[in-house]
Amino acid sequence: MTQAFVFPGQGSQAVGMGHALAEAYPEARAVFAAVDDALGQKLSDLMWNGPEDELTLTENAQPALMAVSIAALRVLEARGLNLAERASLVAGHSLGEYTALTAAGALQLEDTARLLKLRGQAMQRAVPVGVGAMAALLGLDFDTVAEIAAEAATGDDICAAANDNANGQVVISGHAAAVARACDLAKERGAKRAMELPVSAPFHCALMQAAADEMQTALADTAISAPVVPLIANVTAQAVSDGDAIRDLLVQQVTGSVRWRESMIWAADNGVTELVEIGSGKVLTGMAKRIDPRLAARALNTPEDIDGFLG
Repeated sequence: MTQAFVFPGQGSQAVGMGHALAEAYPEARAVFAAVDDALGQKLSDLMWNGPEDELTLTENAQPALMAVSIAALRVLEARGLNLAERASLVAGHSLGEYTALTAAGALQLEDTARLLKLRGQAMQRAVPVGVGAMAALLGLDFDTVAEIAAEAATGDDICAAANDNANGQVVISGHAAAVARACDLAKERGAKRAMELPVSAPFHCALMQAAADEMQTALADTAISAPVVPLIANVTAQAVSDGDAIRDLLVQQVTGSVRWRESMIWAADNGVTELVEIGSGKVLTGMAKRIDPRLAARALNTPEDIDGFLG
């Protein structure tokens, strides 16, 4: 069985995440402490005790989700797992791409924590609250949603297909009025559901250009090594190993679509038979079978999961 290690994105956060790992394993506690130190913030306390609305803030959720994934991975590594020997590829959904690069040795943990904090802040700064929106359209394929988004983007309003998550699950992003028009059009075209998402900014569309500019500056000053196994990049849905190319793709990712469905099909086409989701929640595991029946999937986020995986 050929495995790819995958790492979740925003939406997988929950109060209490990572606490059982910290209680059970010193390696996990060390990761949470390092992230707290890098940020000058007691993020671990917020993760374990809330409040939920503060944890959900983009600038907190992004480094928090990364910390849980890397904590679980460090526990696995301390017990003999070698990522380069066990996995043939890594991938991460949106912010999870930074986690994947950290897991594969391309980024250092402390650098990633600071980059994700900045990324969350920059995304929030890019668009005033209420100006943008995102919505999930269920039951339509990506090409149809892309056409609907283009039709809804009238005048100066932006609307784009932001996340191609799985078959029949596409997220759109843009100006609030344009996203609302796209939801109405989607229902007319036979969408099973068209629902606005509870997010604070319209991610992965052209409205995020100011955030992309901030990340370009930050990434220019960050060392990025070749990962020990290739990364399937969100914006190309293909593997990449060159540090400079990865830097450019991370900038493009801020305004570009997350091509997750295509990425997982690419993985299956290139021999991957199982996805191992490391971190909070089971969102990517749940999408795997809907994307490609060739892919088995399992999630590792509790001590019991880890013991079962190593056993």
